[in-house]
Amino acid sequence: MQNIPHIPVLYREIITTFESIQDGVIIDCTMGYGGHSSMILEANPNIKLIAIDQDQTAIDFSQKRLKSFGDRVSIRKGRFSLVIKEIIKEVGIQNIRGILADIGVSSLQLDEKDRGFSFDSKTLDMRMDIDAPLSALNVVNEYSFKELQKVLLEYGELRNCKKIASAIVDARPFTCAKELSDATLHLLPRGKKIHPATLLMQAIRIEVNDELGELKSLLQSLEEASFTDAVIAIISFHSLEDRIVKQTYTRWSKNCICPAEAMRCSCSKDNALGKILTKKPLTAQEDELKNNVRSRSAKLRIFKMGKK
Repeated sequence: MQNIPHIPVLYREIITTFESIQDGVIIDCTMGYGGHSSMILEANPNIKLIAIDQDQTAIDFSQKRLKSFGDRVSIRKGRFSLVIKEIIKEVGIQNIRGILADIGVSSLQLDEKDRGFSFDSKTLDMRMDIDAPLSALNVVNEYSFKELQKVLLEYGELRNCKKIASAIVDARPFTCAKELSDATLHLLPRGKKIHPATLLMQAIRIEVNDELGELKSLLQSLEEASFTDAVIAIISFHSLEDRIVKQTYTRWSKNCICPAEAMRCSCSKDNALGKILTKKPLTAQEDELKNNVRSRSAKLRIFKMGKK
């Protein structure tokens, strides 16, 4: 029996989201350690699932975990923003009935100190794909003051980004995340239910893995596909991601696409790709929050694409 290193968030909500799907293909864009994938396969016995991940450690683990589902599951390696296009072309939009993307770092990645994701890690890496060219070491030690300031402000929403960027530039080079955390701790925000260095590490991780770019690219691919009957569920973990998903879903749901400044509507007023199923994001229930503290930031938004 494998030791499961990651508890999937919002597991009940995900099962409910896809429970009406009786056939076709569901794509798990962020397979990780197979938690959501295995639950979907168990709850939907007649569907096939294609799972994507760029982390070879996660793929090796999940190949064993999902083996019992046989040819109902297929695993692809790569960035989901790229692989999703191949899958859509290969499977066909009419056969794809569900899309899941859990945009977060897995517990194992956070807990493994040699991956450099945590503020007390012994390395400075943060790459979800260990073969990717850019690591946290490059960002922290090679980015200019202005580049660092931009990363900290846009991806960490750190208001004193200038002071933090200046402290990093003055104290580098850094060799591990703990050194970085200790050197900037006096400048980092306190008073929240998270470690002061959390937003700093988040900002660098987003830059290293181009996480917001990946999310935007995924949403663009789904929009271009314009599925005829598919449920799209995206779990985000911070306001930047949630804002992108919320704004995209809102745009997708509009029938009129005329510019706001237009005096009169000149479109067909039939341009909606579907409808939003969650006016407000779904969040973890009390018992899940108690058993999995990492679920506290998770927000699930669901969109039903297609006219059916």
